[in-house]
Formats: sequence, C-alpha cells, structure tokens
Amino acid sequence: MKRTYIIGEIGINHQGDINIAKRLIDIAAAAGCDAVKFQKRNPDVCVPEEQKSKPRIWQGEEMTYLDYKYKVEFGKDEYDEIDTYCKQQKIEWSASPWDMDSLEFLSQYDIPFIKLPSAMLTNDELLDRCVGTGKRVIFSTGMSTYEEIEHSVDVLRNAKEKYNNPHPIGLLHCNSTYPAPIEELNLSGIKTLSETYPDFEIGYSGHEFRLGTTVAAVYLGASIIERHITLDRTMEGSDHMASVEPQGLFKLVSGIRELESAFGDGVISVTESELPIRKKLRG
Repeated sequence: MKRTYIIGEIGINHQGDINIAKRLIDIAAAAGCDAVKFQKRNPDVCVPEEQKSKPRIWQGEEMTYLDYKYKVEFGKDEYDEIDTYCKQQKIEWSASPWDMDSLEFLSQYDIPFIKLPSAMLTNDELLDRCVGTGKRVIFSTGMSTYEEIEHSVDVLRNAKEKYNNPHPIGLLHCNSTYPAPIEELNLSGIKTLSETYPDFEIGYSGHEFRLGTTVAAVYLGASIIERHITLDRTMEGSDHMASVEPQGLFKLVSGIRELESAFGDGVISVTESELPIRKKLRG
C-alpha cells in the first residue's frame, strides 16, 4: 500500500490569530501529518456584494460580514511567519486560493502543492492557472455533479498538457456538508473515481465527526487524506464542528499508519513470526 499523504486543514480555524495557527501546526507535526493547509482569499473579490454590508458579530464585536472576513484573513507578514515556522517544525504547508489574487500571492512561496476547494471546481480559469504554476494540484469534488467533475477533469488534463506540468493531479472525494452525515459520505465513490480516472491520484477530504470512516477511505484506495483540525470544536466559527481535535488527530494518523502496516500484499503464506509456533504445535 502506498504511503498516505495526510493534510491537516487549518483553514480559517486559526481565528485570525497567528499563535493559534502555530499551535495547530505543532499538533499536526507531532501527530505525524505530512502538511498543514490554510485558505487564502481576497475578501473584496470573494464576498458577494449583497453580503458585504450584512451585520456579523465576531468574538463579541459587531461588524460587517466583509470586515469579519478580513479579521480571519492572514496577510504577507503572517504567511512569512508560517513559512518559517513550518520549516522549523519540519512539516509542509500550503493554502487554497479562492481567487486569482490569492493564487498570485501564494506563488511567491515554495509550497509543495496547490489545493482547490470544492467551491472552485467550476472555475475553469482558476483551475487552468493553478496547473500553470507548475506545482502539484489537488482538488475536492464536494457538492458537484458527475458532469461537473468530468468537465473539471478535462480542464485540468488540457492544462497539464498545455503547461507540461509533470505532477499527477490529486482528486479528492468529498461531501461539503459541515459536518457531513455518515449516510451521505458515499465512500464507494473513491473506487468509482479510481476506476474512472486512473491517471489521477485519488483521495478523500472528510468533514464527518467520525475517524473510522476516514481510515476506511484509505482502505478503499485514497492515497491523500485531508481533515480539518481545530483546538476545540466549540470555538466560534463555521468550520470547527466538522474538524478533528488534537487527541482525535493523533488517533486518526496512527490508525492510517497502522492500516498501511497491516494491509500486506495479499499473498497467503506462513509468516516469520509463525514459524516457531508452527514447529511447536505441528512438529
């Protein structure tokens, strides 16, 4: 079994606080994640006009929705610090660009991959430009029809050829409900994607409460796993309830690594540790 690439999705669960971000990086590194990931937006571009002036209370303070989005958005100073800190902690990092400005912003860093969120699956221009960076591209398929996924795959394949990007593209099965109901996870979709797109690296982005379902995704063929992480599910914000707390993250990563060790090659034989038992009991 191929070693699973595990991404701890911090997203905006840092609450706009670089110290919380560092604590989550520490936890992800200690748990054995391969990377942490953030989300990068230009709120002026990403927030619809009709929502910008809507009232929002954030940490007891009244503000507009646009102001709130800026409160939880990191800029260059924070990402410079994240870049340095992740190198110190020996863990990779990246971020999901939600617009062209954010993609250009991220291009100044030597990140190992670009991850596109499910919401951007139908943004052909952004898909094309992400592949055009020459980096590995991973994208999620939540809340998408089969036809939309097929179209995005065509866009990415064409871009890969156009830009001669050598990296395999990652395609993550996903349900975009936060948290996602167990009965709607449709983990069998991982096999469907593997059979349909053999030239893509198939993975799973989970938003469910459970951990076992994510380990099961690896058994079903997911070689990339992404889960949101948080210090506390009761923290203020939209993503915390669908996130994994520190203790759960340690259990999840160890569960995946144990599965990789136990999976084997399928060949039935007497193992090395069984030989003395066999001799004792059978002569």
